Amino acid sequence: MTIASEQVPTAETVEPQTTKKSQGTILGASVIAAGTAVGAGMFSLPVANSGVWFTVCLVLMIVVGYIMHTASLYIMEVTLHFPEGSNYDSLAKGTIGNFGRIVNGLSVAFLCYVLTYAYISGGSSIITYSLSIFGDVNMSSGVASLIFAVVLLSIVMMGTKAVDRVNTVLIGGMIITFMISLSSLIGNSSTANLFPEISLGDRMPYAFYTISFLVASFGLQITVPTVTNYLGLDAKRTSKALLIAIFLAGFFYFLWMFAVFGNISRDDFPAIIAEGGNIGNIIGALSESGISANISVILQIFGNMAVATSFLGVSLSLYDYISDLFKFDTATVAGKAKTVGIAFVPTIILAILFPHGFIAAIGYAGVVLVIFSLLAPIVMVRICRERNPNMYQVPGGNARQAMVFGFGILVFIITAFELTGNLPIFG
Repeated sequence: MTIASEQVPTAETVEPQTTKKSQGTILGASVIAAGTAVGAGMFSLPVANSGVWFTVCLVLMIVVGYIMHTASLYIMEVTLHFPEGSNYDSLAKGTIGNFGRIVNGLSVAFLCYVLTYAYISGGSSIITYSLSIFGDVNMSSGVASLIFAVVLLSIVMMGTKAVDRVNTVLIGGMIITFMISLSSLIGNSSTANLFPEISLGDRMPYAFYTISFLVASFGLQITVPTVTNYLGLDAKRTSKALLIAIFLAGFFYFLWMFAVFGNISRDDFPAIIAEGGNIGNIIGALSESGISANISVILQIFGNMAVATSFLGVSLSLYDYISDLFKFDTATVAGKAKTVGIAFVPTIILAILFPHGFIAAIGYAGVVLVIFSLLAPIVMVRICRERNPNMYQVPGGNARQAMVFGFGILVFIITAFELTGNLPIFG
């Protein structure tokens, strides 16, 4: 992540770009965006949606998915007003100034810290569960957190190329294990579990709690400038790619929720939540639901790879951000040590002291996403339209902008109620 120099062109000074040579493919751009959204965070969805359960969960997913997709289109529109290669830092500085740039930078940094902690917590949960099942070894969550972080951070310190190669292998393995495990889980699903006799009045109080988790789940907005540039600042092709991406993410989430809720009853979730609601708890509950031992193993392998890929991507972003912010020379041992110290020591300590914070951390990630994925894009797009009214504009006018901005405010209000203990939480 780079800090823009003082010479970065603003949306006011950049000439509208009429012709651009298209780069990349729509499918490739879609996979980049969808892959960022779909990862270890999907393990939080069953716990976060256990109160509203399957049908209400699907309705909320459609509503939140549509709003987050709209926000992506607005970010794309703003990106079109800037030179090819511009990213969030340049967009913020060129529209809402240095103050907006600082707020944007802080929100991105906080998001990376929160997600890094969440994935260390999730990784340690799977390690301790797997060792207890297959090796009859009782390892503390703190030790597991330390081992997980050290092993994967050694890959991050090797550089982007190493992370890219490892992630390529892991993602291939994820696809294979995900499809194998889902085929068994869906086949073993119970209609009684999916559609229990629960009144709407018993479900709806928990609807607000799940919203911030769904925001994080559809949080592919951080990739939009990259994808827009990848497709040569072509609004039509980028719009198609973003639409495919949101459908891909929603499809994966639908299958996952169908599989989990079809195998674990709603009455079982309070016990899962009481244990921390971590990834290992979900996999353990699925293993006890009647699936075969082989599928249980495959599901654990998938969980490990999902957490590893998510952790590598987020931690690499945090590593680059800290090194750039403090101008550390990561080509030297001293520079790497300083960067790791600031970027990861706090999160590792938190993961050791509070090993079961996966669900809470994912929820806070959704709150931070609101700043640069829902609120800031509306302000920036209005400034860009005022400066260059003849360029491409996302359809919908003021009403659609108000919907996205209002939703962002709603998420902040929900968070305030949650922090003060006034939000109903299932379990």
